[in-house]
Amino acid sequence: MRFFSLALAMTLFVSFATSSSAADPWVVYPGGEGPGAGKHIVLVSGDDEYRSEEMLPALGKILSQRHGFKCTVLFPIDPKSGEIVPTHQTNIPGTKALADADLMIMLTRFRNLPKEQMEPILDYVKSGKPIIALRTSTHAFNFPKDSPYAKYTFNAGGDFKGGFGRQILGETWVNHHGHHGRESTRGVINPAMKDHPILRGVTDIWGPTDVYGITKLPETAEVLVNGQVLNGMEPNDPPVEGKKNDPMMPIIWLNKYTGENGVVTPSLTSTFGSAVDFESEDYRRLLVNASYYFTGLADKIDGKANVELVGEYEPTFFGFGKFKTGTTPADYELKK
Repeated sequence: MRFFSLALAMTLFVSFATSSSAADPWVVYPGGEGPGAGKHIVLVSGDDEYRSEEMLPALGKILSQRHGFKCTVLFPIDPKSGEIVPTHQTNIPGTKALADADLMIMLTRFRNLPKEQMEPILDYVKSGKPIIALRTSTHAFNFPKDSPYAKYTFNAGGDFKGGFGRQILGETWVNHHGHHGRESTRGVINPAMKDHPILRGVTDIWGPTDVYGITKLPETAEVLVNGQVLNGMEPNDPPVEGKKNDPMMPIIWLNKYTGENGVVTPSLTSTFGSAVDFESEDYRRLLVNASYYFTGLADKIDGKANVELVGEYEPTFFGFGKFKTGTTPADYELKK
């Protein structure tokens, strides 16, 4: 009996250890019924401040469970612990999933990824498939000068000035135009673009993150939403008076990047967007609409997209060092 108990215990231990070590450091939400059935979206998180590791799983669940898209969410992983550690800037496993993706949604900041993780991202960009880039993705990468990927760094010079952000999306990191942590953002739709499919059903965008500064967007860019700086951190606070809102900075725009191979990569960039901003229903609707638009489903956008959150969503307020410790991708799996 003692031998049997010992053998059973060893079997359970080996089984548990095998399943734990074999667990993928990402999460997949299956596709199903809905317009997005058969489409694959890869969401890449990895920033230090705005809790992309919380927001992108929530967006992936909506796209999967409400609209039928298969969604793969990638995370910054500490390889020693297997935990999600946003400050770990050199490891986002699973980018090979981009090989069969129809859309990449990213929210990264100052990443320095190894070749096996960076090459699938560059292959995706060169393929001409679309990108939705959020908040700090304007300064998504920060490689050392001797890296083969140095030109994608946010402050790169030369022929690829401004790196990935400015060259591909339309702008890199400039500054905090609104006072960070004190002045929130009201989205103001560009009247000239009000009938764009991405803006259907979108009328009320507000969030506590501040407006980013923009120097000058390329001629290929089309501004969908401008950012009104508010004098406070509540949605009913008045606009700041003076030059900060005259003119307002673009916060959401479309762009088309023509690569060296002549292939055009379309994108939507939103410098608005943290985990707490995602509580804005109309912002969620804009992102779902954009996902439809970029996956060939623009005719399915009716302005009434179901953007109800799937499960509990209690986002952490933005800030450095405020991420939830001890979490793994398994914590973001769909609950039965």
